[in-house]
Amino acid sequence: MAGPHVVETRKALERAIHVERSALAQDLAELSEAQWAKATLCERWTVEQVVAHLTAGASTGMWRWLLSMLAARFNPDLHNDRRLAEHRGATPEETFRRFRAVVAGPAGPTGHTAAWLGEIVVHGEDIRRPLGLVRTPPVATTTAVARFFAGRDFTVESRTATAGLRLEATDGPFTTGSGDLLRGPTLSLVMGMAGRVAACEDLEGDGAAVLRARLRSGRRTS
Repeated sequence: MAGPHVVETRKALERAIHVERSALAQDLAELSEAQWAKATLCERWTVEQVVAHLTAGASTGMWRWLLSMLAARFNPDLHNDRRLAEHRGATPEETFRRFRAVVAGPAGPTGHTAAWLGEIVVHGEDIRRPLGLVRTPPVATTTAVARFFAGRDFTVESRTATAGLRLEATDGPFTTGSGDLLRGPTLSLVMGMAGRVAACEDLEGDGAAVLRARLRSGRRTS
């Protein structure tokens, strides 16, 4: 039976996605032009580009997504860049309006709802951390993402990044794996699994150095 810190059903995951999108929209509402152009933890993209990427994910149906991946010869960076360009506005204000329009929209192009929850959680942190903004999603939300990320490589090489490590959350029930200990807040574990080196600052245990070395070896962070 699920405990109070677990989000399991698809409807619950979709609700969590809408909550995180809404929270991000609130944070974006007062950004300056310089802030929209600031680099994010998703190293290839600025704040505006990450927001356009999130809009694309909420606007692209399964068949369009598959056709786009085929056209990009299953190169995820090319696919993402094309869809980002499609949903980016002529100005940051227009890009923001487009994002606000999909806040309550579909979770994502496939049925992997926990992955699309991870998309908004991770990219929300990608944006907030460089801007000095702080939001910690509910533990139920980050736990659902952590469990999905630990179970498989999908949009990020999350399972590969933490192979052979013992992950333990300090603020919730998430634990998995065996080996060198990697311990910290669930959100930081999620960000580490998503390839963000900055998250290692919040993690402890011998596994933190292992993860940092793996991530610095050049993993993709889209």
